[in-house]
Amino acid sequence: METLTIGKVAKKAGVNIETIRYYERQGLISRPQRMQSGLCSLGYRHYPDETVKRIQFIRHAKELGFSLKEIAELLSLRIEKGVTCGDVRKRAEAKIADIEERILNLQRMKNALSKLAKECKGRGPVSECPILEALER
Repeated sequence: METLTIGKVAKKAGVNIETIRYYERQGLISRPQRMQSGLCSLGYRHYPDETVKRIQFIRHAKELGFSLKEIAELLSLRIEKGVTCGDVRKRAEAKIADIEERILNLQRMKNALSKLAKECKGRGPVSECPILEALER
């Protein structure tokens, strides 16, 4: 099994070193033991090669809108006994519903702001701006 320094993991996974440290603090990846390095008793930490795959999993899940808490739950599903693909699907469907709700809320905000923008003539003093007046109400 190949081991990698934190810099090599970061480069292979496409993240920065601080992201790896943050994932360690959040419990998403394990902190590796320090390996002896020459005369120094405190050597570099060496990560197993599988850490890169785990970080890539986290990145992809984030791109799909999962929070770090949800990602931790997804990661734990792989090791829990009795978990089925259906259980994972339920989580994906719940995320879809969440995304759809956020889209509706964004659409409402867009519509309200578009209406305010149409009411503004774009000239006159700021004290008479219909957008600012509506926000003050």
